[in-house]
Amino acid sequence: MNKLKFIFIVSVFSLNCFSQNKFLKNNSESEELSRNVSELFSQNKISNGINNLSEYWPLPKNELDALEEKTIKYLNLIESRFGKSIGYLKVNEEKIADIAIRETYLVRYSMSAIRLKFTYYKSTKGWILNAFEWDDSFTEEFKNN
Repeated sequence: MNKLKFIFIVSVFSLNCFSQNKFLKNNSESEELSRNVSELFSQNKISNGINNLSEYWPLPKNELDALEEKTIKYLNLIESRFGKSIGYLKVNEEKIADIAIRETYLVRYSMSAIRLKFTYYKSTKGWILNAFEWDDSFTEEFKNN
Protein backbone atom coordinates (compact mmCIF):
# COMPACT_ATOMS: atom_id res chain seq x y z
CA MET A 1 0.00 0.00 0.00
CA ASN A 2 2.81 2.44 0.86
CA LYS A 3 4.55 1.63 -2.41
CA LEU A 4 1.35 2.39 -4.33
CA LYS A 5 0.92 5.65 -2.41
CA PHE A 6 4.51 6.63 -3.22
CA ILE A 7 4.01 5.91 -6.94
CA PHE A 8 0.79 7.95 -6.93
CA ILE A 9 2.50 10.96 -5.26
CA VAL A 10 5.44 10.82 -7.67
CA SER A 11 3.05 10.57 -10.64
CA VAL A 12 0.98 13.54 -9.53
CA PHE A 13 4.11 15.56 -8.89
CA SER A 14 5.57 14.76 -12.30
CA LEU A 15 2.32 15.76 -14.04
CA ASN A 16 2.48 19.13 -12.35
CA CYS A 17 6.13 19.75 -13.12
CA PHE A 18 6.74 22.71 -15.34
CA SER A 19 9.04 22.64 -18.33
CA GLN A 20 10.08 26.25 -17.79
CA ASN A 21 13.52 26.58 -16.30
CA LYS A 22 14.97 29.81 -17.70
CA PHE A 23 14.20 33.51 -17.47
CA LEU A 24 14.63 36.23 -20.05
CA LYS A 25 16.73 39.18 -18.87
CA ASN A 26 15.07 42.01 -20.79
CA ASN A 27 12.74 43.10 -23.58
CA SER A 28 15.38 42.46 -26.24
CA GLU A 29 15.53 38.80 -25.27
CA SER A 30 11.74 38.47 -25.36
CA GLU A 31 11.64 40.04 -28.81
CA GLU A 32 14.39 37.70 -30.00
CA LEU A 33 12.44 34.68 -28.70
CA SER A 34 9.22 35.85 -30.40
CA ARG A 35 11.03 36.50 -33.67
CA ASN A 36 12.79 33.12 -33.53
CA VAL A 37 9.56 31.20 -32.83
CA SER A 38 7.73 33.13 -35.57
CA GLU A 39 10.45 32.18 -38.03
CA LEU A 40 10.24 28.53 -36.97
CA PHE A 41 6.44 28.59 -37.42
CA SER A 42 6.89 30.11 -40.88
CA GLN A 43 9.22 27.18 -41.70
CA ASN A 44 6.63 24.71 -40.33
CA LYS A 45 9.07 23.69 -37.56
CA ILE A 46 6.38 23.74 -34.90
CA SER A 47 8.06 21.28 -32.51
CA ASN A 48 11.21 23.42 -32.44
CA GLY A 49 9.16 26.55 -31.82
CA ILE A 50 7.20 25.02 -28.94
CA ASN A 51 10.43 23.63 -27.45
CA ASN A 52 11.97 27.13 -27.54
CA LEU A 53 8.91 28.55 -25.78
CA SER A 54 8.84 25.81 -23.14
CA GLU A 55 12.13 26.96 -21.65
CA TYR A 56 10.50 30.23 -20.56
CA TRP A 57 6.87 29.17 -20.13
CA PRO A 58 5.63 27.71 -16.80
CA LEU A 59 3.19 25.31 -18.40
CA PRO A 60 3.02 21.58 -17.61
CA LYS A 61 4.64 19.31 -20.18
CA ASN A 62 1.40 17.47 -20.94
CA GLU A 63 -0.28 20.78 -21.89
CA LEU A 64 2.71 21.77 -24.04
CA ASP A 65 2.57 18.40 -25.79
CA ALA A 66 -1.16 18.81 -26.47
CA LEU A 67 -0.61 22.32 -27.82
CA GLU A 68 2.17 21.08 -30.08
CA GLU A 69 0.09 18.20 -31.43
CA LYS A 70 -2.94 20.38 -32.20
CA THR A 71 -0.83 23.15 -33.70
CA ILE A 72 0.98 20.79 -36.07
CA LYS A 73 -2.34 19.31 -37.17
CA TYR A 74 -4.01 22.67 -37.84
CA LEU A 75 -1.03 24.36 -39.46
CA ASN A 76 -0.69 21.48 -41.89
CA LEU A 77 -4.36 22.00 -42.73
CA ILE A 78 -3.81 25.75 -43.13
CA GLU A 79 -0.87 25.14 -45.45
CA SER A 80 -2.92 22.77 -47.59
CA ARG A 81 -5.69 25.39 -47.91
CA PHE A 82 -3.76 28.66 -48.04
CA GLY A 83 -0.48 27.62 -49.66
CA LYS A 84 3.10 27.66 -48.46
CA SER A 85 4.43 30.13 -45.94
CA ILE A 86 6.06 33.19 -47.45
CA GLY A 87 7.53 34.69 -44.28
CA TYR A 88 6.57 36.54 -41.13
CA LEU A 89 6.48 40.08 -39.79
CA LYS A 90 5.99 41.85 -36.49
CA VAL A 91 2.81 43.92 -36.52
CA ASN A 92 2.37 45.16 -32.96
CA GLU A 93 3.90 45.55 -29.52
CA GLU A 94 2.02 46.63 -26.41
CA LYS A 95 3.33 47.28 -22.90
CA ILE A 96 1.88 47.62 -19.43
CA ALA A 97 4.38 49.79 -17.58
CA ASP A 98 7.50 47.66 -17.08
CA ILE A 99 5.72 44.45 -16.06
CA ALA A 100 4.12 43.03 -19.22
CA ILE A 101 4.69 42.98 -22.98
CA ARG A 102 2.56 41.54 -25.77
CA GLU A 103 4.11 41.08 -29.20
CA THR A 104 2.06 40.18 -32.25
CA TYR A 105 3.44 38.62 -35.42
CA LEU A 106 1.82 37.47 -38.64
CA VAL A 107 3.03 34.36 -40.44
CA ARG A 108 2.11 34.92 -44.06
CA TYR A 109 0.89 32.22 -46.43
CA SER A 110 0.23 32.55 -50.14
CA MET A 111 -3.47 33.29 -49.61
CA SER A 112 -3.84 34.26 -45.94
CA ALA A 113 -1.99 34.65 -42.66
CA ILE A 114 -2.04 33.47 -39.06
CA ARG A 115 -1.45 35.65 -36.03
CA LEU A 116 0.95 34.71 -33.22
CA LYS A 117 0.61 36.49 -29.87
CA PHE A 118 3.34 36.32 -27.24
CA THR A 119 2.65 37.76 -23.77
CA TYR A 120 5.56 38.18 -21.37
CA TYR A 121 5.44 38.96 -17.67
CA LYS A 122 8.24 40.30 -15.48
CA SER A 123 8.39 37.88 -12.57
CA THR A 124 10.53 38.27 -9.49
CA LYS A 125 13.28 36.24 -11.22
CA GLY A 126 13.08 37.74 -14.72
CA TRP A 127 10.82 37.75 -17.76
CA ILE A 128 8.73 34.65 -18.49
CA LEU A 129 6.31 33.76 -21.22
CA ASN A 130 2.90 34.22 -19.65
CA ALA A 131 0.82 33.26 -22.70
CA PHE A 132 1.19 32.19 -26.30
CA GLU A 133 -1.66 31.86 -28.74
CA TRP A 134 -2.18 31.72 -32.45
CA ASP A 135 -5.23 32.05 -34.66
CA ASP A 136 -6.20 32.86 -38.22
CA SER A 137 -8.06 36.06 -37.37
CA PHE A 138 -6.02 39.21 -37.67
CA THR A 139 -8.77 41.76 -38.32
CA GLU A 140 -8.21 43.56 -35.00
CA GLU A 141 -4.66 44.33 -36.11
CA PHE A 142 -6.11 46.91 -38.51
CA LYS A 143 -7.14 48.98 -35.48
CA ASN A 144 -3.51 49.22 -34.39
CA ASN A 145 -2.23 50.65 -37.68
